[in-house]
Amino acid sequence: MAIIRVKNLLIRTYIGFNPEELVNKQDVVINIEIETDIPASALESDEPDGIFDYKTITKKIIVFVQEGRFKLLEVLTRNILDLVMEDERVIRAKVEVDKPHALRFAESVSLEMEAKR
Repeated sequence: MAIIRVKNLLIRTYIGFNPEELVNKQDVVINIEIETDIPASALESDEPDGIFDYKTITKKIIVFVQEGRFKLLEVLTRNILDLVMEDERVIRAKVEVDKPHALRFAESVSLEMEAKR
């Protein structure tokens, strides 16, 4: 069993439903935790056969978020979690999405969701 963490993935997207948010991209910060098994053969051979490829899922998430438009942080977070969970090798995943400066006196607002098989 292993836990892969993608930390502080910074992406610009349309997020929110206020008039200015509908026309201006904003930063979101994404943290992902993925629990998966690592095949013994990969550990013995030092070859990537059969492992969960964190680079591939990260690229998929970047494209999805950059090209999307989201009114709710909840929907964005759930969609990212669904993308991660598409791979059957994922046992459990947790996704946290931060929206910096969403509130006047707060550094950010974040939402976290988790799924497991």
